[in-house]
Amino acid sequence: MKYRQRRPTSTEFLLVVECCRRSFAGGDAEPVHELARTARWDDVLHLSRRHRVQGLVRHCLRTLEIEPPPAVATSLSDDTNAIARLNLLATRRSAELLQTFGRAGIPLLFIKGLTLAALAYPHPYLKMSRDIDVLVPGDAIPAAATQLQALGYRLVTPAVPADSARFRRWHGKRKESVWQSADGSYLELHSRLADSRDLIGGIGVGSPRQDVEIAPGNVLPTLARDELLAYLCVHGASSAWFRLKWITDLAALLHGCPPEEIERLYDWSQQLGAGRAAAQALLLAARVFGTAQGSELERRLGQDRVNRWLADAAWRQMTRREEPTQSRFGTATIHLSQLFLLPGMRFALRELARQIAAAVP
Repeated sequence: MKYRQRRPTSTEFLLVVECCRRSFAGGDAEPVHELARTARWDDVLHLSRRHRVQGLVRHCLRTLEIEPPPAVATSLSDDTNAIARLNLLATRRSAELLQTFGRAGIPLLFIKGLTLAALAYPHPYLKMSRDIDVLVPGDAIPAAATQLQALGYRLVTPAVPADSARFRRWHGKRKESVWQSADGSYLELHSRLADSRDLIGGIGVGSPRQDVEIAPGNVLPTLARDELLAYLCVHGASSAWFRLKWITDLAALLHGCPPEEIERLYDWSQQLGAGRAAAQALLLAARVFGTAQGSELERRLGQDRVNRWLADAAWRQMTRREEPTQSRFGTATIHLSQLFLLPGMRFALRELARQIAAAVP
Protein backbone atom coordinates (compact mmCIF):
# COMPACT_ATOMS: atom_id res chain seq x y z
CA MET A 1 0.00 0.00 0.00
CA LYS A 2 1.46 3.35 -1.02
CA TYR A 3 -0.39 5.32 1.67
CA ARG A 4 1.98 5.76 4.62
CA GLN A 5 1.59 7.08 8.13
CA ARG A 6 3.40 10.30 8.88
CA ARG A 7 4.25 11.69 12.28
CA PRO A 8 4.78 15.34 13.15
CA THR A 9 8.21 16.53 14.20
CA SER A 10 6.79 18.68 17.00
CA THR A 11 7.19 17.11 20.42
CA GLU A 12 4.55 19.52 21.70
CA PHE A 13 1.96 18.43 19.14
CA LEU A 14 2.66 14.79 19.93
CA LEU A 15 2.20 15.48 23.62
CA VAL A 16 -1.16 17.15 23.03
CA VAL A 17 -2.21 14.18 20.86
CA GLU A 18 -1.24 11.69 23.58
CA CYS A 19 -3.15 13.67 26.20
CA CYS A 20 -6.21 13.64 23.95
CA ARG A 21 -5.81 9.89 23.40
CA ARG A 22 -5.83 9.24 27.13
CA SER A 23 -9.06 11.23 27.49
CA PHE A 24 -10.97 8.38 25.85
CA ALA A 25 -8.61 5.39 25.58
CA GLY A 26 -6.49 5.39 28.72
CA GLY A 27 -3.58 3.03 28.26
CA ASP A 28 0.17 3.39 28.64
CA ALA A 29 1.22 6.60 30.36
CA GLU A 30 4.89 6.35 29.36
CA PRO A 31 4.52 8.21 26.02
CA VAL A 32 3.09 11.21 27.88
CA HIS A 33 5.86 11.18 30.49
CA GLU A 34 8.56 10.81 27.84
CA LEU A 35 7.26 13.68 25.71
CA ALA A 36 6.70 15.92 28.73
CA ARG A 37 10.38 15.68 29.68
CA THR A 38 11.50 17.69 26.65
CA ALA A 39 8.37 19.66 25.74
CA ARG A 40 8.40 23.44 25.50
CA TRP A 41 5.47 24.20 27.75
CA ASP A 42 4.55 27.56 26.25
CA ASP A 43 4.07 25.75 22.95
CA VAL A 44 2.00 23.03 24.63
CA LEU A 45 -0.32 25.70 26.01
CA HIS A 46 -0.49 27.44 22.64
CA LEU A 47 -1.35 24.23 20.78
CA SER A 48 -3.88 23.17 23.41
CA ARG A 49 -5.68 26.47 22.92
CA ARG A 50 -5.29 26.45 19.15
CA HIS A 51 -6.94 23.00 19.03
CA ARG A 52 -9.40 23.78 21.87
CA VAL A 53 -8.44 20.76 23.96
CA GLN A 54 -7.18 22.50 27.12
CA GLY A 55 -9.51 20.52 29.38
CA LEU A 56 -8.38 17.18 27.98
CA VAL A 57 -4.70 18.13 28.25
CA ARG A 58 -4.98 19.49 31.78
CA HIS A 59 -6.90 16.44 33.02
CA CYS A 60 -4.34 14.05 31.54
CA LEU A 61 -1.36 15.89 33.03
CA ARG A 62 -3.01 16.18 36.42
CA THR A 63 -4.01 12.50 36.47
CA LEU A 64 -0.42 11.48 35.67
CA GLU A 65 1.00 13.98 38.20
CA ILE A 66 2.95 15.84 35.52
CA GLU A 67 3.54 19.41 36.59
CA PRO A 68 4.07 22.05 33.89
CA PRO A 69 5.66 25.35 34.89
CA PRO A 70 3.37 27.31 37.25
CA ALA A 71 2.25 29.88 34.67
CA VAL A 72 1.27 27.18 32.16
CA ALA A 73 -0.41 25.06 34.84
CA THR A 74 -2.45 28.06 35.98
CA SER A 75 -3.47 28.93 32.42
CA LEU A 76 -4.58 25.36 31.68
CA SER A 77 -6.47 25.22 34.97
CA ASP A 78 -8.21 28.54 34.30
CA ASP A 79 -9.14 27.46 30.78
CA THR A 80 -10.52 24.14 32.07
CA ASN A 81 -12.62 25.88 34.69
CA ALA A 82 -13.96 28.24 32.03
CA ILE A 83 -14.84 25.26 29.81
CA ALA A 84 -16.73 23.63 32.67
CA ARG A 85 -18.64 26.85 33.37
CA LEU A 86 -19.61 27.17 29.71
CA ASN A 87 -20.80 23.57 29.67
CA LEU A 88 -22.89 24.09 32.80
CA LEU A 89 -24.44 27.16 31.24
CA ALA A 90 -25.08 25.24 28.01
CA THR A 91 -26.73 22.48 30.03
CA ARG A 92 -29.25 24.91 31.48
CA ARG A 93 -29.77 26.67 28.17
CA SER A 94 -30.28 23.37 26.32
CA ALA A 95 -32.97 22.23 28.74
CA GLU A 96 -34.70 25.58 28.28
CA LEU A 97 -34.52 25.29 24.49
CA LEU A 98 -35.90 21.76 24.48
CA GLN A 99 -38.85 22.79 26.63
CA THR A 100 -39.58 26.00 24.68
CA PHE A 101 -39.34 24.44 21.24
CA GLY A 102 -41.41 21.49 22.42
CA ARG A 103 -44.22 23.77 23.57
CA ALA A 104 -44.09 25.58 20.22
CA GLY A 105 -44.27 22.27 18.32
CA ILE A 106 -40.88 22.77 16.63
CA PRO A 107 -38.91 19.52 16.21
CA LEU A 108 -35.23 19.86 17.03
CA LEU A 109 -32.06 17.87 17.55
CA PHE A 110 -28.92 18.87 19.42
CA ILE A 111 -25.75 18.17 17.45
CA LYS A 112 -22.13 18.02 18.61
CA GLY A 113 -21.61 19.78 21.92
CA LEU A 114 -22.87 18.26 25.14
CA THR A 115 -24.56 15.22 23.61
CA LEU A 116 -21.43 14.21 21.70
CA ALA A 117 -19.27 14.77 24.78
CA ALA A 118 -21.52 12.54 26.87
CA LEU A 119 -21.40 9.79 24.24
CA ALA A 120 -17.65 9.92 23.62
CA TYR A 121 -15.85 10.80 26.87
CA PRO A 122 -15.76 9.49 30.45
CA HIS A 123 -15.47 13.13 31.63
CA PRO A 124 -17.66 15.03 29.15
CA TYR A 125 -17.50 18.44 30.82
CA LEU A 126 -13.79 18.66 29.96
CA LYS A 127 -14.62 18.86 26.24
CA MET A 128 -14.87 22.40 24.95
CA SER A 129 -18.18 23.36 23.37
CA ARG A 130 -18.20 27.03 22.55
CA ASP A 131 -21.81 27.13 21.44
CA ILE A 132 -25.03 25.15 21.31
CA ASP A 133 -25.90 23.65 17.92
CA VAL A 134 -29.54 22.84 17.19
CA LEU A 135 -31.12 21.50 14.03
CA VAL A 136 -34.70 22.27 13.02
CA PRO A 137 -36.60 21.67 9.77
CA GLY A 138 -35.87 24.31 7.13
CA ASP A 139 -39.45 25.50 7.03
CA ALA A 140 -39.41 25.98 10.82
CA ILE A 141 -36.62 28.56 10.77
CA PRO A 142 -38.95 31.61 11.10
CA ALA A 143 -40.80 30.02 14.02
CA ALA A 144 -37.51 28.98 15.65
CA ALA A 145 -36.20 32.55 15.29
CA THR A 146 -39.30 33.84 17.06
CA GLN A 147 -38.79 31.46 19.96
CA LEU A 148 -35.09 32.35 20.26
CA GLN A 149 -35.94 36.04 20.46
CA ALA A 150 -38.52 35.29 23.16
CA LEU A 151 -35.76 33.56 25.13
CA GLY A 152 -33.56 36.65 24.88
CA TYR A 153 -31.31 35.62 22.00
CA ARG A 154 -30.33 38.16 19.36
CA LEU A 155 -29.30 37.39 15.81
CA VAL A 156 -25.57 38.03 15.31
CA THR A 157 -24.88 36.49 11.90
CA PRO A 158 -26.28 37.59 9.54
CA ALA A 159 -26.63 41.14 10.81
CA VAL A 160 -30.19 41.56 9.54
CA PRO A 161 -33.62 41.55 11.20
CA ALA A 162 -34.65 38.01 12.12
CA ASP A 163 -38.10 38.49 10.59
CA SER A 164 -36.78 39.76 7.25
CA ALA A 165 -36.66 38.22 3.81
CA ARG A 166 -32.88 38.67 3.90
CA PHE A 167 -32.69 36.33 6.89
CA ARG A 168 -34.74 33.71 5.08
CA ARG A 169 -32.53 34.05 1.99
CA TRP A 170 -29.48 33.63 4.21
CA HIS A 171 -30.74 30.28 5.41
CA GLY A 172 -31.47 29.33 1.81
CA LYS A 173 -27.78 29.70 0.97
CA ARG A 174 -26.15 28.71 4.26
CA LYS A 175 -26.70 25.97 6.77
CA GLU A 176 -26.84 28.03 9.97
CA SER A 177 -27.25 31.40 11.62
CA VAL A 178 -25.52 32.52 14.82
CA TRP A 179 -27.34 33.86 17.88
CA GLN A 180 -26.16 35.25 21.22
CA SER A 181 -28.01 35.16 24.52
CA ALA A 182 -28.04 37.91 27.14
CA ASP A 183 -25.46 35.98 29.22
CA GLY A 184 -23.05 35.93 26.27
CA SER A 185 -23.45 32.29 25.23
CA TYR A 186 -23.79 31.46 21.55
CA LEU A 187 -26.16 29.24 19.61
CA GLU A 188 -26.03 28.07 16.01
CA LEU A 189 -29.44 27.49 14.46
CA HIS A 190 -29.12 24.91 11.68
CA SER A 191 -31.61 24.34 8.90
CA ARG A 192 -29.41 21.59 7.42
CA LEU A 193 -26.21 19.80 8.41
CA ALA A 194 -23.89 20.44 5.47
CA ASP A 195 -23.01 23.49 3.43
CA SER A 196 -23.52 21.50 0.23
CA ARG A 197 -26.98 20.07 -0.32
CA ASP A 198 -25.31 17.15 -2.12
CA LEU A 199 -23.74 15.89 1.12
CA ILE A 200 -25.76 13.96 3.74
CA GLY A 201 -28.94 15.55 2.41
CA GLY A 202 -30.98 12.69 3.82
CA ILE A 203 -29.93 13.32 7.43
CA GLY A 204 -32.24 15.70 9.26
CA VAL A 205 -34.59 16.15 12.17
CA GLY A 206 -36.59 13.11 11.07
CA SER A 207 -33.57 10.79 10.99
CA PRO A 208 -33.04 8.05 13.57
CA ARG A 209 -32.22 9.58 16.91
CA GLN A 210 -31.04 8.75 20.40
CA ASP A 211 -31.64 10.39 23.76
CA VAL A 212 -28.52 11.30 25.72
CA GLU A 213 -28.38 12.19 29.40
CA ILE A 214 -25.98 15.12 29.67
CA ALA A 215 -26.64 15.63 33.39
CA PRO A 216 -28.83 13.85 35.94
CA GLY A 217 -32.40 14.21 34.70
CA ASN A 218 -31.37 16.30 31.69
CA VAL A 219 -31.87 14.30 28.49
CA LEU A 220 -31.40 15.74 25.01
CA PRO A 221 -32.17 14.22 21.58
CA THR A 222 -29.39 13.86 19.03
CA LEU A 223 -28.69 11.79 15.94
CA ALA A 224 -28.39 8.02 16.25
CA ARG A 225 -24.81 6.74 16.13
CA ASP A 226 -24.68 5.79 12.45
CA GLU A 227 -26.06 9.14 11.28
CA LEU A 228 -23.99 11.02 13.85
CA LEU A 229 -20.74 9.51 12.57
CA ALA A 230 -21.58 10.39 8.97
CA TYR A 231 -22.37 13.94 10.06
CA LEU A 232 -19.13 14.29 12.05
CA CYS A 233 -17.13 13.21 8.99
CA VAL A 234 -18.76 15.88 6.83
CA HIS A 235 -18.49 18.51 9.54
CA GLY A 236 -14.75 17.90 9.94
CA ALA A 237 -14.20 17.85 6.20
CA SER A 238 -15.91 21.24 5.84
CA SER A 239 -12.89 22.76 7.61
CA ALA A 240 -10.31 20.19 6.47
CA TRP A 241 -10.04 19.02 10.10
CA PHE A 242 -7.74 21.89 11.06
CA ARG A 243 -8.49 21.38 14.76
CA LEU A 244 -7.34 18.27 16.62
CA LYS A 245 -10.52 18.51 18.71
CA TRP A 246 -12.71 17.27 15.84
CA ILE A 247 -10.75 14.14 14.99
CA THR A 248 -10.42 13.40 18.73
CA ASP A 249 -14.22 13.43 19.01
CA LEU A 250 -14.52 11.01 16.10
CA ALA A 251 -11.82 8.67 17.41
CA ALA A 252 -13.38 8.75 20.88
CA LEU A 253 -16.77 7.80 19.48
CA LEU A 254 -15.20 4.92 17.52
CA HIS A 255 -13.00 3.71 20.38
CA GLY A 256 -13.59 0.06 21.10
CA CYS A 257 -15.34 -0.63 17.79
CA PRO A 258 -13.91 -3.66 15.98
CA PRO A 259 -12.64 -3.04 12.42
CA GLU A 260 -15.63 -4.81 10.88
CA GLU A 261 -18.03 -2.48 12.69
CA ILE A 262 -16.09 0.56 11.52
CA GLU A 263 -16.25 -0.81 7.99
CA ARG A 264 -20.02 -1.19 8.35
CA LEU A 265 -20.29 2.39 9.58
CA TYR A 266 -18.21 3.58 6.63
CA ASP A 267 -20.35 1.67 4.13
CA TRP A 268 -23.51 3.11 5.65
CA SER A 269 -22.04 6.61 5.55
CA GLN A 270 -21.80 6.22 1.79
CA GLN A 271 -25.51 5.42 1.66
CA LEU A 272 -26.14 8.55 3.71
CA GLY A 273 -24.17 10.72 1.28
CA ALA A 274 -20.97 11.40 3.24
CA GLY A 275 -18.83 10.70 0.17
CA ARG A 276 -15.08 11.03 0.50
CA ALA A 277 -15.44 12.96 3.76
CA ALA A 278 -15.77 9.59 5.53
CA ALA A 279 -12.63 8.20 3.89
CA GLN A 280 -10.70 11.34 4.75
CA ALA A 281 -11.88 11.13 8.37
CA LEU A 282 -10.98 7.46 8.83
CA LEU A 283 -7.55 7.78 7.21
CA LEU A 284 -6.85 10.79 9.43
CA ALA A 285 -8.09 9.00 12.56
CA ALA A 286 -5.80 6.06 11.72
CA ARG A 287 -2.87 8.44 11.28
CA VAL A 288 -3.42 10.40 14.48
CA PHE A 289 -4.85 7.82 16.90
CA GLY A 290 -4.40 4.45 15.19
CA THR A 291 -8.15 3.97 14.70
CA ALA A 292 -8.59 0.77 12.64
CA GLN A 293 -4.95 1.09 11.65
CA GLY A 294 -3.74 -1.78 9.48
CA SER A 295 -7.28 -2.92 8.72
CA GLU A 296 -8.54 -3.95 5.32
CA LEU A 297 -10.70 -0.82 5.30
CA GLU A 298 -7.72 1.47 5.82
CA ARG A 299 -5.88 -0.31 3.03
CA ARG A 300 -8.85 -0.01 0.69
CA LEU A 301 -9.45 3.66 1.40
CA GLY A 302 -5.75 4.45 1.13
CA GLN A 303 -5.54 3.00 -2.37
CA ASP A 304 -7.58 5.90 -3.73
CA ARG A 305 -5.30 8.84 -4.57
CA VAL A 306 -8.00 11.45 -3.93
CA ASN A 307 -8.67 9.98 -0.49
CA ARG A 308 -4.94 10.13 0.23
CA TRP A 309 -4.72 13.73 -0.95
CA LEU A 310 -7.68 14.74 1.22
CA ALA A 311 -6.15 13.06 4.28
CA ASP A 312 -2.77 14.68 3.58
CA ALA A 313 -4.40 18.09 3.15
CA ALA A 314 -6.21 17.69 6.47
CA TRP A 315 -3.00 16.56 8.18
CA ARG A 316 -1.17 19.66 6.95
CA GLN A 317 -3.94 21.93 8.21
CA MET A 318 -4.05 20.20 11.58
CA THR A 319 -0.29 20.30 12.20
CA ARG A 320 0.14 23.99 11.37
CA ARG A 321 1.15 26.03 14.37
CA GLU A 322 -1.51 28.64 13.67
CA GLU A 323 -5.08 28.28 12.46
CA PRO A 324 -5.43 28.57 8.67
CA THR A 325 -7.85 31.47 9.18
CA GLN A 326 -5.00 33.55 10.62
CA SER A 327 -2.94 33.84 7.44
CA ARG A 328 -3.58 35.25 4.00
CA PHE A 329 -4.96 32.58 1.69
CA GLY A 330 -4.70 30.18 4.64
CA THR A 331 -8.14 28.71 3.93
CA ALA A 332 -7.45 28.12 0.22
CA THR A 333 -6.69 24.42 0.76
CA ILE A 334 -9.89 24.03 2.78
CA HIS A 335 -12.00 25.45 -0.04
CA LEU A 336 -10.14 23.37 -2.61
CA SER A 337 -10.57 20.14 -0.66
CA GLN A 338 -14.33 20.73 -0.46
CA LEU A 339 -14.52 20.40 -4.25
CA PHE A 340 -13.48 16.73 -4.05
CA LEU A 341 -15.73 15.44 -1.27
CA LEU A 342 -17.89 13.75 -3.89
CA PRO A 343 -16.55 12.34 -7.17
CA GLY A 344 -17.26 13.97 -10.50
CA MET A 345 -16.94 17.35 -12.16
CA ARG A 346 -20.63 18.16 -11.71
CA PHE A 347 -20.28 18.18 -7.95
CA ALA A 348 -17.07 20.20 -8.09
CA LEU A 349 -18.74 22.87 -10.23
CA ARG A 350 -21.83 23.00 -8.01
CA GLU A 351 -19.65 23.29 -4.93
CA LEU A 352 -17.58 26.05 -6.50
CA ALA A 353 -20.77 27.93 -7.35
CA ARG A 354 -21.99 27.48 -3.78
CA GLN A 355 -18.75 28.84 -2.36
CA ILE A 356 -18.96 31.89 -4.61
CA ALA A 357 -22.59 32.51 -3.68
CA ALA A 358 -21.83 32.09 0.05
CA ALA A 359 -19.05 34.69 -0.20
CA VAL A 360 -21.61 37.31 -1.22
CA PRO A 361 -23.36 38.86 1.83
